[in-house]
Formats: sequence, structure tokens, C-alpha cells
Amino acid sequence: MRLRGSIRVVAALAGALIGLTCSSAPAGPTVPPFIGDGRRVLFIGNSLTYWNDLPLIAQSLADSAGGASLAVMVVAFPDFSLDDHRAEGTAQRAIARGEWEVVVLQQGPSSLPENRAQLRAAVGALNDEIRAVGAIPALYSVWPSDARRADFDRAIESYTLAAQDVNGMLFPVAAAWLAAWRRDPTLALYSPDGLHPSAAGSYLAALVMYGVLYERSPVGLPARVRLASGAQIDVTPEVAAVLQAAAAEVLDR
Repeated sequence: MRLRGSIRVVAALAGALIGLTCSSAPAGPTVPPFIGDGRRVLFIGNSLTYWNDLPLIAQSLADSAGGASLAVMVVAFPDFSLDDHRAEGTAQRAIARGEWEVVVLQQGPSSLPENRAQLRAAVGALNDEIRAVGAIPALYSVWPSDARRADFDRAIESYTLAAQDVNGMLFPVAAAWLAAWRRDPTLALYSPDGLHPSAAGSYLAALVMYGVLYERSPVGLPARVRLASGAQIDVTPEVAAVLQAAAAEVLDR
């Protein structure tokens, strides 16, 4: 299994493909380009969105399924909340460009009451802009750090409520992590830093996204995918089968 969570990979995406900028960039950076062709999906988030080139994994899995291609754009900055995005402005300019089918929203786990309230308010504010261009918001439900595993249920609830508030999609990735561990508690879904996903963790997240976007079971998708960035995500067939079953469980497919 190859880990793709390095700063080198993030920098390569920034400069060559996704147009990722850092939080110290000057005001009004250019909206990044589309990557690929097909259904247009905008990802707005932080490092849990761009780590391991997650949007490109989802894109590659969709392409592998045949007739299900994705065109993705990513606006993601380290440590950003959705309020930070609203203040910085690039995400809103990207939304206003239109042509989207889905706009994916993500920040931290938001398990604390004050963070849950902030998540729901920010999603509500962005929903108006997303709906105005004919798109649907989708909440990417992320996990707490390894040291705070007790927060999983509260984090899942926060994102579920935020999705319900705006009648949006929910990518139940944190729930899929729990489902995977029920099958195999030894699965390494965290990277060594105990926060970001391993390659397997990102692969599982992409399986969930694929299943929600296309209303299909992720069972049978390839274990090895080559990305538009040139990187490769490679999990063993045995691990891929466990992760696909976990994703199918939370998607009820």
C-alpha cells in the first residue's frame, strides 16, 4: 500500500493540477481549473479533502466503472473551516462560476457543540449560493483524530444534521470507517500523524463518494487506481474487499 499524504504530493497538485493555494496566498487567487470531464463536482475543504488526492481517487474510481466520469475542482487550504473559506473568497467565486452538479463541503469533525453550530450555520449560508447555480450541496462527514475516537458518533451526527438542514447529500465516510473496523480492527485507516487518512482511508472515502454520487454499489471496483496527478493508490485485493463491503453497508447497497 502506497501512502500519498506527503507535502510533496500536495505541492504538486497546487502547482500543476488542482491549483491548491496556501493560506498565506494573496487575496483573490485564481479559481483553479477543472480536472477531467464528466459530471462537475466542486470540493471545498481542508487537508482532509486534498490528502492523498482524494477527489482524484473518486474520479478514477468513477472512470473505472464505465459511463460514470467526473470533472473535479478543488478549493482546499490547510486547517480551513467553512467560515474561513467564506472569508477568503475563492470558494465562493468557484461556486458562482456555476456549471456544478454537486458542491462538496468539509471542515473538521465538528463534534463539539459550538463547532456543530458553526458547521450548520456555515452550510446554511453556503447552501443559498450553491442552490442559486443549480447545484446540490454534499456534506463530507470526516472523522476525529485517532486520540479522540470517542468523538466519532458526535462528529457523524454533526454532519448528518448539517446535510438534513439543507436537504443535501451526505457522504457518510466516518461511519464507513467504523464499519470497516468492525470487520477488521487492525485496518490502518489513519496515516502516522493520527489525523490524516492513510491510502486505505482515502480509498474508503472515495468508495463512499462514488456510491452516493452514482447510487451504485462500490463492490467490485478496482483495488489499484492511477490518478490524473500521476500518483497511484494501491491497496491489496483483500483490504479492498473489506473496504468496499464497509462502504456498501453504510450506503445500504
